[in-house]
Amino acid sequence: MAAKILIVTGDAAESLEVLYPFQRLREEGYDVHIAAPARKRLRFVVHDFEPGFDTYTEKPGYTWPADLAFSEVDPGQYAALVIPGGRAPEYLRNDPELRKILKAFFDSDKPVAQICHGPLLTAAIGGLTGRRVTAYPALELDMQAAGATFQDAEAVVDGTLVSARAWPDHSGWMREFLTVLRAKAPVT
Repeated sequence: MAAKILIVTGDAAESLEVLYPFQRLREEGYDVHIAAPARKRLRFVVHDFEPGFDTYTEKPGYTWPADLAFSEVDPGQYAALVIPGGRAPEYLRNDPELRKILKAFFDSDKPVAQICHGPLLTAAIGGLTGRRVTAYPALELDMQAAGATFQDAEAVVDGTLVSARAWPDHSGWMREFLTVLRAKAPVT
């Protein structure tokens, strides 16, 4: 039986940051489930960069079904966790069920991949204290306030935690995460 990986997300997550790891990890042979506040069809967004804008723009993206509600997740059934970015982490960090899930992964030192605004979730449970991370560059001060050392790099590996800035860093992020996964939770 293939090791299971959990992706936690919600509406307004960045489409590529959910679907790229979902497909790449399935391609590798993992069984991947998406959890959200409720079982429903999620509405993702597309963040892009356009000349003349001081920050990214946001457009409607793909829709995708959530396999599980956070309240249905048994973290013990999963070998690793993926935390996509977008705007979803801004409100998801307030969800007590999700914070329990995150804490279980960090307490067990299971592999965690986070990208873009995803580290806002790990910051909400104190999971970044003393760690080296990257995130969307505008979050540098948030990462420092959470006790992390921020590095502006394609991918940063700190033990079993692998972080990336945003979707343009997918290749490096997944390459590093798969290295950690193959060591800690190989496909059987």
